[in-house]
Amino acid sequence: MIAVDNALLNKYNVPIPRYTSYPTVPYWDHEIDEDRWKAAFNMRFKECNDSQGISLYIHLPFCESMCTFCGCNKRITTNHKVEDEYIEVVLQEWELYRQQMGTTPLIREFHLGGGTPTFFSAENLRRLIQSILSYSRIADDHEFSFEGHPNNTTYTHLKTLFDLGFNRVSFGMQDSNPEVQQVINRIQPQKNVEQVVQWAREIGYESVNIDLVYGLPLQSIHRMEKTIQDAISLAPDRIAFYSYAHVPWTSRGQRLFDENDLPTAEEKLALYQLGRNMFLAEGYQDIGMDHFAMPDDLMYKIKEQGALHRNFMGYTVQQTGMVLGLGVSSISDVFYGFAQNRKTIHDYYEDIKQGNLAVFKGYFLTETDQAMRQYILDIACNGKTQFKVEDISLLETYSFPYLAELEADGLIEWDYQGLQLTNLGANFVRNVCKAFDLKLLSDEHATLKFSQAV
Repeated sequence: MIAVDNALLNKYNVPIPRYTSYPTVPYWDHEIDEDRWKAAFNMRFKECNDSQGISLYIHLPFCESMCTFCGCNKRITTNHKVEDEYIEVVLQEWELYRQQMGTTPLIREFHLGGGTPTFFSAENLRRLIQSILSYSRIADDHEFSFEGHPNNTTYTHLKTLFDLGFNRVSFGMQDSNPEVQQVINRIQPQKNVEQVVQWAREIGYESVNIDLVYGLPLQSIHRMEKTIQDAISLAPDRIAFYSYAHVPWTSRGQRLFDENDLPTAEEKLALYQLGRNMFLAEGYQDIGMDHFAMPDDLMYKIKEQGALHRNFMGYTVQQTGMVLGLGVSSISDVFYGFAQNRKTIHDYYEDIKQGNLAVFKGYFLTETDQAMRQYILDIACNGKTQFKVEDISLLETYSFPYLAELEADGLIEWDYQGLQLTNLGANFVRNVCKAFDLKLLSDEHATLKFSQAV
């Protein structure tokens, strides 16, 4: 990739979704018909279970302390007695979906997210996973992964999950500078990160990912450079380099920041450029939208084959037909529609214990939505897409004027058949995806809903 001019970065550093779904969550309906959701789930499960299998995501929301930069759904507590009840309710929810399936599910992809999955004891995680897998088939080429907090992930956690089939792990390093860690309330000695990575390697995990965040309070070029050097020294297979999303209107913990400590837009752009250049210099390949991988990592190989996929778990090498989300606030994607679970543990427990699915909002896609989603997926995963003749009239109205501007800035090459990202445009994947986000293009108030692109 070539160097990016700061003027161009500033121009395209605007509020844009990360496109883990289309339509994006702010445009979903605020209530969803459970019977219609069940019908969509049943239809999709029958279509894809035997051929592709399913992806399973479990949200484990508990954290012992609050990282103030975090925008995830979490529950802060030091009371580990909450583990047992939460697991029981998640298993009840799983049973409700199993009753809908009518046959044994084939699980190809499994991810534990949070919150802090390693808040739970290794034994409780074993009980949860074993209970689900005992009623399932596991694909030979499965991808099982989890998010581990370096401060509380133990060797036993790693070994237990590995023995259950987990082969990938992601550790949240975020930033290694003590002053930055202090202001985001995540005190995490670098030796803890080094230890868990070493354990994962010894046990035999196929891939280790490190999460870093740029744009945090008190970050500077010098500090960011040291953080990236610390991360690279661990030789992770993948690095996720996330832009800090400052959305204090939805994440109350971010209101604790002195906004004067946040990098300016220009400084944040410089942090991004620094990180990208350092990763590329070390041999990492830019996968797109914040992700880098080594050439021998499966994610890069799959991208080169044109088979990369993207869902609510981010980029994935698996092409499953649906994602089933379990747990509070989890999101499910059954191709024909999306549904999100209740966001509070109280409401989630109440629904499940009454024998109801905990879905409370969602969206059922029209044929136009499905078409636009495919264009966005093609661009996010493969850097190119082909237009369908039946969509041209709609694209002429909404997308083509925007594509013309992207072409003028050297980000794409396009005609009425399709488009291709340029080397320069590969730095602006989200901006190019926006050309097919008809909801956003027609919503003049959209700037209130999303974080900046960089």
